[in-house]
Amino acid sequence: MPMFGFMIKKTFFDMWDNLFKIVILNIGFIICLGIIIYLYVLFDFNLIFSLVASFIGITIFFLYTGAVSKICKDIADYKTLELRNLLKYLKQTYGSSILFALIVSVFIFLIRIAIPFYLGLENIFSVFAFSFLFWTSLFFIFIVQYFFPVQSGLAKKIRKIIKKMFLIYIDNKLFSLGLFFVFLIMLVLSIIFILLPGFTAIMLLFNVALKLRLYKYDYLEKNPDAKRNKIPWTELLYEDRERVGKRTLKGMIFPWKE
Repeated sequence: MPMFGFMIKKTFFDMWDNLFKIVILNIGFIICLGIIIYLYVLFDFNLIFSLVASFIGITIFFLYTGAVSKICKDIADYKTLELRNLLKYLKQTYGSSILFALIVSVFIFLIRIAIPFYLGLENIFSVFAFSFLFWTSLFFIFIVQYFFPVQSGLAKKIRKIIKKMFLIYIDNKLFSLGLFFVFLIMLVLSIIFILLPGFTAIMLLFNVALKLRLYKYDYLEKNPDAKRNKIPWTELLYEDRERVGKRTLKGMIFPWKE
């Protein structure tokens, strides 16, 4: 799909053009993850304490992620990455970020309690229950991909954000699956190389993905009789392709050969 390949290319070159500042933001993510691990280890001796510590850690992580995602939206929209906007964006997103941290924490708690319980039953019902939990968790993960980009550009209130997350996923299941695999690859690379691509680049990926995917709905709104599986991506992506340019990985490493 032309759109999917261009999404990866745009994300990569947007990251490359803001490499130093993205590394700085990734250091912030590493600090957040360090706090989460510290709290979990410190309060692991008690279930209630560990759950509270988990919620605090997730909240800190989501607060930071919400602000960074807004910065990544600026990059996706070809604006200058301004680190000074981090605090401003935190003020704009903290409410929905905290509420979403609560939702995710409750979900993790339910899964953490339910999986050992049903596995311990050792009967046919436990097999169906475990299967249901697995697919529910996968469905939840696919939808979560859209939370921060939707929060960054489409809605501010948690109810509207969640509604749009569902609608986007339901209408783009195959795209969401592909996006998830790209996320996994970037996550593995982030673990290996630590500072790059990192969670900042992952947030950039999600924001670029939503930005480009929304072109589909702008086109369908202007062309209500058009077929949903016949979107003219080459035409819709023309301006973005021009702005990104005809850069290649080879040209970055060996510019004299271009």
